[in-house]
Amino acid sequence: MSDHLSDQPARWTQATTYPDMWADPDDDPRDTGGPAPEGELATLQDFLTNYRLTLRMKCEGLDAEQLARRAVPPSAMSLLGLVRHLAEVERDWRNWITDGEPLPKLYGKRDADFDGAVGEQAVVDAAFADLAREQAATDEALAGHPDLGERLGKDRIAVRELLVHRIEEYARHCGHADFLRERVDGRVGQ
Repeated sequence: MSDHLSDQPARWTQATTYPDMWADPDDDPRDTGGPAPEGELATLQDFLTNYRLTLRMKCEGLDAEQLARRAVPPSAMSLLGLVRHLAEVERDWRNWITDGEPLPKLYGKRDADFDGAVGEQAVVDAAFADLAREQAATDEALAGHPDLGERLGKDRIAVRELLVHRIEEYARHCGHADFLRERVDGRVGQ
């Protein structure tokens, strides 16, 4: 699959209907085929869910070394680093909406989420478990606040602002994941 001139993987996709897509529409878990969500809260939650699924899709089928493969020097960014980063960020968002003491960082000092993303299966398994746990905890913390205008925490952030910020963070990193995955094995984004 490598191009002889650059030794980079050739672009490819599993999609057969639309060759520049990640998956065929019938196989895409983000498309439920049902009606669009009703209301602002449901719409925001739907977008967040779909970006979370997109990140998981970008990581599917790769081994620990591939997930930990860095983008290009000097960047420490990798797919595994993104998973760890988003677990850290989910935890930090709960700090935004509490009046109590902040939760400690999952991975330690700044950038440890990316720096500690090494190609070991135990690190991969822990990262995905951390992400699932932190997503569920943040979702649960926000479930008690369905009023999008409600202001929470010491900084009085609106629930709407936090939800939009979460969507923005996942969307931005899904864009990074597109390029990271293509660099690993040539699979194109969608």
